[in-house]
Amino acid sequence: MNVDDIVRDALREQAAEQPPAAAGFADRVLAVRRRRRSRRIALGAAAAVAVIAVGVTVPLLDSGKDDVRPSGGGGGIVVEKKTKAHPDQSPPREEISAGGTTLAGYYIPETVKKTSETAVYQRTYHLLNPRSGRYAKAADWSWVAVARGGRTAAVLEQELPASRIGLLDLTTGKVERWIEVDHGVGGLAFSRDGRKLVATTYSVNPDLRVKVNGSDGWDQSQPSGRTGFYLFDVASGKGDWTEVKLASSSDDPRGAGFLNSRQDFALTDDGRHVWAGNPMGAIGKEFWDLKGAKVPTPADDKYLEWYVDAGKSPDGRLVAGAFAGQKWHTSSFVLDAKTGAHTEVRGQQLLAWVGNKQLIAWDIGKNDKNEFHQRLVLVTLGSDREVPLSGFREGNDGDAGRWEPLFAQP
Repeated sequence: MNVDDIVRDALREQAAEQPPAAAGFADRVLAVRRRRRSRRIALGAAAAVAVIAVGVTVPLLDSGKDDVRPSGGGGGIVVEKKTKAHPDQSPPREEISAGGTTLAGYYIPETVKKTSETAVYQRTYHLLNPRSGRYAKAADWSWVAVARGGRTAAVLEQELPASRIGLLDLTTGKVERWIEVDHGVGGLAFSRDGRKLVATTYSVNPDLRVKVNGSDGWDQSQPSGRTGFYLFDVASGKGDWTEVKLASSSDDPRGAGFLNSRQDFALTDDGRHVWAGNPMGAIGKEFWDLKGAKVPTPADDKYLEWYVDAGKSPDGRLVAGAFAGQKWHTSSFVLDAKTGAHTEVRGQQLLAWVGNKQLIAWDIGKNDKNEFHQRLVLVTLGSDREVPLSGFREGNDGDAGRWEPLFAQP
């Protein structure tokens, strides 16, 4: 029985027994969209990582002799036994997975004008039904976080900040339980084991956009409305809210108080701390204990980058890093979590780990000159080979119709 089965059974039992639990930067140098931020910061962050890390690039793993390669061509293909690839599909219609790491869904973003001066950055989700193996539109949700195993998701309704959190069965598409909250929620993130849920609270919609003076474009609303976080036990729905106050410019002359309008919290892999990015802070991130007290950066988390989705490897030894582009035209750093010793792996942007030796990444095709013409690929440490998993995204970053992935670990 996996965590999803445990959660689902617990939810059914408690739904019958109890009522829902009532849990008692300016973005001056970064672009509006998170993916655009990732790419632009990555160029500078790569240099920073190279300075912080050991000065000599060393391989963290030996050969690429165990690379997985396509066993067939065209259409949907299976790469060895545990990989499902559809290099002809973008966005995908059928399941994409590698070594148990699954594309649990994706969203298509759009900036929707509300008034002459305001707009909202909205996401239209398409989620994988584990039973059918196909992606289906799920337009009800403004935010989706998928738990380990890919069968349970935490969701927020369209109006943010939300007054309740839904626990969604991805097989049936039905919300099995609602968790009511007293502080409006704008973002969600599961712990690595799927048993805890961090809900970031905001006083205003973190996806609100406002007119840029003298421009037809939209920018983030400032100052940030982030107020704190809930930490819930998923099975019981019980949890407490912790206030986290924003630093002011007088507290930190570097401007650490100016966060992106959306700067969500997450649990560290060991579950002992909550952390979040701080783009204008001295080290780019901040950590708190579970009661909201600021703490120094934990030793094993000092190389984490908030804008690199893959984070730490399942065994905790390695950390996915920023764009490198040294050994190959497109590549990224992978660092030793303790020493900072680093190597490069193929891929523009590291999205999710597949075991401890492989990752899923965005990358451009061979000899491609368009940095935004990307597809999902499987890359292996110590190897220069990559396996295509999806078709290419069209257009430039920010264009309508481009899709953003959402992964679930096994």
